[in-house]
Amino acid sequence: MPTHPTAADLSRQLADNVEAFCRRYLSNGYRSGRWWCVGDAFNSEGGSMYVRLTGPNSGKGARGKWTDGATGEHGDLLDVIRMQCGDRWKDALDEARAFLSLPQPPVPERARPLPKARDTVEPARRMLRYGRPVPGTVAAAYLRSRGLDHAVDQPALQFHPRCLYRPSRKEPAGPDTYHPALLASVTDLSGAVMAVGRTWLAPDGRDKAAVRDTRRTLGNQLGHGVRFAGTVPELMVAGEGVETVLSVQRVLPAVPHVAALSGAHLAALILPPGLRHLYIARDADPAGESGAATLRRRAEAEGILVTDLDPREDDFNTDLRHIGPRDLALYLAPQLDPNDAVAHLQFEEAMAA
Repeated sequence: MPTHPTAADLSRQLADNVEAFCRRYLSNGYRSGRWWCVGDAFNSEGGSMYVRLTGPNSGKGARGKWTDGATGEHGDLLDVIRMQCGDRWKDALDEARAFLSLPQPPVPERARPLPKARDTVEPARRMLRYGRPVPGTVAAAYLRSRGLDHAVDQPALQFHPRCLYRPSRKEPAGPDTYHPALLASVTDLSGAVMAVGRTWLAPDGRDKAAVRDTRRTLGNQLGHGVRFAGTVPELMVAGEGVETVLSVQRVLPAVPHVAALSGAHLAALILPPGLRHLYIARDADPAGESGAATLRRRAEAEGILVTDLDPREDDFNTDLRHIGPRDLALYLAPQLDPNDAVAHLQFEEAMAA
């Protein structure tokens, strides 16, 4: 073994100490036969995640391997540390070496310490406090260009006239720029703001801004979403993007809708109590289909009826813009429960649009 073990070496050594590892990093769990059961990799209470305590060093049934039955995630013990360290691999490797009482690698003289992880929820809330109502702004023009005239008064949406865009590390070096932006409030089930979604817009609002990442989220997004209220709490439509969800809401206005803002976050969406029937407005791409499938498994495990809503083209906003609200309502009708279609699908309003 080299002087400084690799990630694979650390993973094997952690597995050799699997029960001690669980008692330290997954202390809210409990042993059940050959398994350690806990809520998730972040040490939540519960039992949906299970870690194998016995088995061979590698291969099928290896000790230290884990699966989260609620989300479908799986991995080894080093993955647990990585997730608890906020996906920072250097911190995860250092923590694993410390747990195993191994020497840390030498630090180069010019190496700078990593910045401490900052709480981004408060900056997200502060950004929303600077937001303005959408009507009469560039954001309203953008929504109209997407066929979403009905959404300009939605409380979850705001307008920022001069939102900072900072190039990411994947982009060529360049100065910070400012663009108008549509802000979307990401909330938990109680309505507390946890994050903000930003869509940078062109000056006239007819398209998105000419930047590499036209959409980004600031704050704690995991499990939460952009919520559009309805009057039928036992039903819900969930999807990825704000525009996708608002397109379905155009013809199902009485049903609550929530946008998770990505396929991965759709998979992790926290579902409200009392939900009877979940409709998943899928995007026709691998990420959207994967996120929808994971959310379906989680919802069905809770006894919730789940129905997938599939677009004609790549997503429901494309459908809305190409065929209009009347034909979108007609297209969705066969995919809905017949009782929900009769009670909540707005044919008359769609035909009058």
